[in-house]
Amino acid sequence: MNKGVLRWLVAAALGMTMTAQAADEITLRIGFLRAPTDLALAKENGSLEKALAAHNVKLVWAGPFSSAAPAYEAMNANAIDMTTGSSTAFVTAIAAGLPLVFFGYQAMSPDGEGIVVRNDSTLKTLADLRGKKVAVNKGGTGEYLLSRALQSAGIKESEVQKEYLTPTDSGSAFVGGHVDAWAVWDPFLSLARQSYEGRLLTNGKQLGSENAVGYFVTEQFNRTHPEVVKIVWQVMKEQNVWAKAHPHEAGKIWAQQMGRLGEGLGDQLGEVNTVPLSSVGADQRQHIQHVAEWYLQQGLIKAIPDIQGHSVEL
Repeated sequence: MNKGVLRWLVAAALGMTMTAQAADEITLRIGFLRAPTDLALAKENGSLEKALAAHNVKLVWAGPFSSAAPAYEAMNANAIDMTTGSSTAFVTAIAAGLPLVFFGYQAMSPDGEGIVVRNDSTLKTLADLRGKKVAVNKGGTGEYLLSRALQSAGIKESEVQKEYLTPTDSGSAFVGGHVDAWAVWDPFLSLARQSYEGRLLTNGKQLGSENAVGYFVTEQFNRTHPEVVKIVWQVMKEQNVWAKAHPHEAGKIWAQQMGRLGEGLGDQLGEVNTVPLSSVGADQRQHIQHVAEWYLQQGLIKAIPDIQGHSVEL
């Protein structure tokens, strides 16, 4: 055989091999939120990178994002493939047409969300919220909690002034006295109570909250790489088992990721937020459906989105 032809055949074969290898490589882009989640634990200890690498999947972390809403928008823009957030923000996101799939569910601890006021505030009951400024995140946990509080107290939505702010901006507004109350969730609730002289006005249980922490993936990634989603799910379950057995150690990790090294915050986060992780089955979808029905009733969304079509049971 002519040497030139042989070299060409060898080069072509190598090129095909490299192309096939490249085609087999998958990249998973995860949007990170500083939150007391099993995903945050996996980020810290590298367990997810290790598990994915064994299946030729490269993990890329993006963020941190201030809350679920901007992370969902990044998913909608195809900038990331997966993130965490709340079931409340998920409902408003899919109602707006964002292509999200809910695959992991952790019911929010009653003490992990609520409405806080400053220690020296004259506000003592939910009825005192009438005419006040309340910091919330639009369409997410904060607005959901405030909405439930207002109905409980017989206050119209128009009778309070909602200040739509990110958690970081809400914290500054709360400390500076620019808002009278803050509808908030952990880790920011624990931070407000420990470091911002916050006093709990009401918690999630008293408000009848059905909110949950969730794990979300884009429809496209779930459709194309369902096996990768299952690997993430398995790692999250392992992290959840560890966290429930070591709540203070988990809480310390979550506090450190926030840049807070004090023992008190870590202990509080661990005791409150090490809750069971479950798949999104019929019971979980029902709770999400109730959130959607509440939002529709309050005029926060225009129609009930397809919860089952935007969730997967693993």
